[in-house]
Amino acid sequence: MTSTVELPLWFFVLILLFAAVTFASHFLFPSVRWFFRRRLEKAVKRLNERLARPIEPFKLARRYDMIQRLIYDPDVSQEIVNYAREHRVPENVGFEKARSYAREIVPSFSAFTYFGLGIRMARMLVNSIYEVRTGARNDEMIQSIPRDATIVFIINHRSNMDYVLVTYLAARTSALSYAVGEWARVWPLSRLIRMMGAYFIRRKSRGALYRKVLERYVQMATAGGVSQGIFPEGGLSLTGQLMPPKLGLLSYLVQGQSDAERDVVFVPVAINYDRVLEDRVLIAAGQRGDRRFGARISVVVGFILRKFWQAARGRYVRFGTAAMAFGTPLSLKEFGVGRPVEALGAELMTRIEEAMPVLMVPLLARRFRQADAPLTRDALIDQVARDALDLGQHMPSMTPQELAEAVDKGLVSMQRNKLLSKTDSGWEMQADQTAVLDFYAASIAHRFEDNRAVAE
Repeated sequence: MTSTVELPLWFFVLILLFAAVTFASHFLFPSVRWFFRRRLEKAVKRLNERLARPIEPFKLARRYDMIQRLIYDPDVSQEIVNYAREHRVPENVGFEKARSYAREIVPSFSAFTYFGLGIRMARMLVNSIYEVRTGARNDEMIQSIPRDATIVFIINHRSNMDYVLVTYLAARTSALSYAVGEWARVWPLSRLIRMMGAYFIRRKSRGALYRKVLERYVQMATAGGVSQGIFPEGGLSLTGQLMPPKLGLLSYLVQGQSDAERDVVFVPVAINYDRVLEDRVLIAAGQRGDRRFGARISVVVGFILRKFWQAARGRYVRFGTAAMAFGTPLSLKEFGVGRPVEALGAELMTRIEEAMPVLMVPLLARRFRQADAPLTRDALIDQVARDALDLGQHMPSMTPQELAEAVDKGLVSMQRNKLLSKTDSGWEMQADQTAVLDFYAASIAHRFEDNRAVAE
């Protein structure tokens, strides 16, 4: 026992390394994890005290635990059996396929990343680009929803800024979980998006096993009270109007509520902009009849660098107003769980349309498309004042001076966007920009009797 054993130096160093790793993994790392976990739990507890709707435990569960729970779900297990039978492979192959789908879908939410980094970045980005306007009754509507209900925000999709805007403006309510398309599955963006609580979906997947895994995750999150944001149009509007809803996620959500105790309350969210950053990209795609957007990363980087250069020179100008208004909430239990999901989707889109904010640039775009000659500033102010009277509560109340200033800002914004030019006779639209003017005017066309008559 006391005899000397000679070892090569490299082997002795290797033993020490193994011993250090074993000590760290069995004693040090668990203690460190426990320490930070305790600090995180205390921070979340303090955070929940100032949120209108506290973060549910489901959202804070470990990602590994959620994946295990999902792949061992009875419905998913049955679909694994069906997959193995259909593809003539062992069931363990189907099980691993389901695991890969679950790892792809399930987020890894971080309260610190969401509220510490994400909200600050969203606030800085939104306020640097737009003047933000919210509906007068947004907070009141959220407060009226029972605390034990799951909130699902149903949002129209105008721009990729929608994610940022809703995240920022809903920060006082709770942490939202979004369904994000495959465009965001690039590193390191995908890692950040998962930590923000979003989950990835394959919009073109037709596999029954994938759909079942996604369906059960949506249903588990809903049953767990996770506040969610859904864009029912399934993509950005190419015309400025609301598009017919795609009902996949809604159908998953409704199917899981047949015998659920927790109610689901849908909150329609209407978003509108004085300027959509991707306007010409979307219009070009609509004219081609496809959804292949030609925006390159170099264009995005160039845009950001130009804005930094303008700010450094003191010439930075924001892109007008971005507005978000909540429509009348809809309780799923009151609507009827057994009713067709098509009826639910149609009702929610109608409520989004009813809540759509009216902004100055869309209003001016409509006036210029109706005009057959240049319009003077005074004529535009008179026309917008008449529109404001007809629109009533859909436009904020303004004094004559405030209305004139708003018209001036709208005209300057449209001039910067190369939609208008100023001549000796007044303001006139650029002949090659009629499609862009139609794009903006379409967002509020349903507010006016002449447009409603044409649509009917």
